[in-house]
Amino acid sequence: MKTIFKAESTVLFQGDSITDWGRDGGLLMDMFPEGGGALGKGYAYRAAKIYELLFPNHPVKFINRGVSGDRCQNLLERYQKDILEVHPDYLSIMIGINDTWRRYDSNDITSKEQFEANLTELLEKIKKDLPDTKLMLIEPFLVPTDPEKEVFWEDLGPKIEVTRHLARKYADVYLPMNGILTNCLIEKVPTEDLSYDGVHLSDPGCAIMAREYLKAWASIEA
Repeated sequence: MKTIFKAESTVLFQGDSITDWGRDGGLLMDMFPEGGGALGKGYAYRAAKIYELLFPNHPVKFINRGVSGDRCQNLLERYQKDILEVHPDYLSIMIGINDTWRRYDSNDITSKEQFEANLTELLEKIKKDLPDTKLMLIEPFLVPTDPEKEVFWEDLGPKIEVTRHLARKYADVYLPMNGILTNCLIEKVPTEDLSYDGVHLSDPGCAIMAREYLKAWASIEA
């Protein structure tokens, strides 16, 4: 079986609570009284463990720096410490749902234009400072578990389009998670098996995302 990452490389997961998911030092540590570990207990943890099982003699360093509640502006503010200084060989970024959510729970609006400007600035920095880093963009998603969140679509839809547009310019690989989860629903996977609140993944949802994450990286040359 062909390996996905180069040996001794560093793989960085970056994003919000979906990436954070209880990691030590993150904002969701209380989710797991026994400790979430350095990678948390979400898709990042599962992807790393699957990789280690598949390629036990091909060491790779996995790092999770997701922060619960982050918007794209927060990623910009954390760029120096949590991206540049890590200097990853492979970097995945999933961001956007909180840029939408804060509109509805705090009346704190991030327009499509501002989201695009923030994400563009972040990606420009990465390409300038880390030209050899392979970059994955992961689109935000919404699962129809909570009817009260259906209104999110009017705001989130344009941000997904922005992410897709910028991926064509900046990313080496794109992970269309909203489309992937929609296909799961078409195949009659229960919504609760994917997400318990429409935003955060259930255990089976995390497993699906971990699988798709590795498949996406495997689609390009290491």
